[in-house]
Amino acid sequence: MDIIAKYSLPILAAILLIIFYLGLPDLQKCALGGGEKRRLDRLDAAIMACISLVYGTVAFWNLGDTQAPETFANMEQRSVIIELESDGARELMLYSGVGIGEYSFEYSSDGENYSPLTSFSQTHGEVLKWNSVELEGGLNRGFLRLSATGNVWLGELVARDGQGNIIPVSCDESALVDEQELCPAEQTFMNSSYFDEIYHARTAWEHLNGVYPYEITHPPLGKEIISLGILIFGMTPFGWRFSGTLFGALMLPIMYVFLKKLFGGRRVPTAGTLVFAADFMHFVQTRIATIDTYAVFFILLMYLFMYLFFTENRLRYLALSGLFFGLGAASKWTCLYAGAGLALIWVWYWIRNARLGIRAFFKNCGFCLIFFVLLPCAIYYLSYIPYAQARGGVPLFSGDYLKIVLDNQEYMFNYHSTIEATHPYSSRWYQWIFDIRPILYYLQYLPEGMRSSFGAFVNPALCWGGFVGLFAMGYLAIGRRDRDAAFILLGYLAQLVPWIFVSRLTFEYHYFPCTVFLVLTMGYIFRLMERNCRHGRAYIWGFSVFCIALFALFYPALSGAPVDNASATKLLGWLPTWPF
Repeated sequence: MDIIAKYSLPILAAILLIIFYLGLPDLQKCALGGGEKRRLDRLDAAIMACISLVYGTVAFWNLGDTQAPETFANMEQRSVIIELESDGARELMLYSGVGIGEYSFEYSSDGENYSPLTSFSQTHGEVLKWNSVELEGGLNRGFLRLSATGNVWLGELVARDGQGNIIPVSCDESALVDEQELCPAEQTFMNSSYFDEIYHARTAWEHLNGVYPYEITHPPLGKEIISLGILIFGMTPFGWRFSGTLFGALMLPIMYVFLKKLFGGRRVPTAGTLVFAADFMHFVQTRIATIDTYAVFFILLMYLFMYLFFTENRLRYLALSGLFFGLGAASKWTCLYAGAGLALIWVWYWIRNARLGIRAFFKNCGFCLIFFVLLPCAIYYLSYIPYAQARGGVPLFSGDYLKIVLDNQEYMFNYHSTIEATHPYSSRWYQWIFDIRPILYYLQYLPEGMRSSFGAFVNPALCWGGFVGLFAMGYLAIGRRDRDAAFILLGYLAQLVPWIFVSRLTFEYHYFPCTVFLVLTMGYIFRLMERNCRHGRAYIWGFSVFCIALFALFYPALSGAPVDNASATKLLGWLPTWPF
C-alpha cells in the first residue's frame, strides 16, 4: 500500500493511458484513408496563431534577464588596479566572459605595498556567469590589484558588503566597473549561463566578435543562429536564448501543417499541435541556448516536404526537403540520421512508382544530387565563414579555408568517437523510450524549504502513449501496407536506431527528434479514433487535456519556478530515477 500511495500519480497516468487505448478500434477492420480537406484556410491559420501565441507567451516568460554586462575587458596577462572607495567589502562578484585562466587579487591600503589576498579560477564552466569570491575578514577602503593569467575576458567586478550592498569602486579599465547596477543578489539561471550554454552561447559571442571558437565539436550554423538573438537583444541570457525559444514556437504551426497534410480536418491537427506544445522536452530544450532546437526544427521541415513530395510528386517539395536537410546538417550531425531516413523514403517512393520508368528515375537522381548533396555541401561549407574571419579573413575559395573545414570534420569525428566522459544524468536509448532518466539542467535550493529546478524529459503521456502507438504504426505499415504509418515509423526509427550503436556518453535530450514522430503517431491514433470510434472525439480531447494538465503539474520542474521542495518531490518524483 505504501508503494501504491507513493506512486499513485504515475499509476493513475498509466491507468488513463490504458483507458485511452481501450478506445482504439480494431486495426484489422478500421478505415484508414479519408477524404478530409487537407488544404489550409483562414480558420486553420487562426488556430495556429492562437496556439503559437499562448505557447510563446509561456515560453518567453522568465526566459532570462534582458540586461547583463556587455562590455568586456581582455585581461590576458595583465593587471589592473581597483580602488575601494568605502569600508566593509566582504565579497567580490565577477561576471566572467570567455576564456580560461586565473585571477589573483592583492590588497593595499596605500596603493604601494600589496599583499596576496585570494584567487579565482575561471574554467570553461564559469563563463558568462556571475561568480562570487569571498573576502575573509573583509576589506576597508584601499586598493585591489587584479592580475590575470590566460586569455580571459572579464565583464564586471563588483564589491559588496555583508548585507549585499554595492561598494563604490573606480578603475582605469572602465569596462570592469561601468555596469555595477546589473549585479544580482546571487547567481541564477536568469542571470547566468547553465549546462551547455557555457559552450554554445559563448561560441555565438565569439563568432560575433571575430574570436576563434572554443567549442568546435559541432558544426557552426546552430551557434550562428543563436548569435542572431544576441545581435537583437544583446549578450544577455534573454538574448542568447531568444532564437531557440522563437524556433520552438515556430515548430507549432509547422507541426499543425504536417498533421493537416497527413490526416486532414481540424480536430486532429489542433489536438496534435496542443500535445506537441505541452511536451516537456520541446518546452525545456528550446529555452536553453544549445543547438538541438535547430536540428529538430529542420528535421521537422525536411520530413514535411519529403512527405509532400511523396504524396504530390512535385519537385519543389523535394528541393525544399534537401534545403532543410542541408541547414540541419550544418547545425548538428544528428540530422545525418534524419537524412538516412529521407533516403529510405525516397527509395521506397521509387519502388512504389517504378512505372514512371528508368529515365524519370535517373533524372530524379540528378535532381537529388543537386539538392541533397551539392546544396547541403555548399551550406555546410559557407557556415564556416566565422572561423575564417577569426583567422584573419581567410578567402572563401582557398585551400586555407578548405583546410579549416576539413580539419574541423576530423576533429569532430575523433572527439565524438573517442569521448569517455561520465555524467550523473546520462542515459541510454532504452531509457529514453520509457522516460526513465531525465537530465537535470538546473537545481538551486532556496530559503524556507523552496527550490528552483528544471530538467529535460518527454511528457509521460506522449512518451508512453506514443511508444504504444508505434506498435500500431508497425502493424498498419506491415500488415495493411499503410503509407502514412510506414512514413511515421521510418522517421522515428531513423532517429533512434543509430543511437543503439553509439557507446559514447548520451542524454535524454538526444531523444528530442523522436518526439516529432511520437506526436505524428498520436495524430494517426487520433485519426483512427475520430473515424472509427463512437466516442472518438472524447478520447482525442481527453488525451490532449491530459497532456496539458501534466504540463501544468510539472511546470515548476520545467521552468525553474520556485516551489516547495518537499511538496514538489512528492508530486513530481514519479520514478526513483527522476531527480525532482
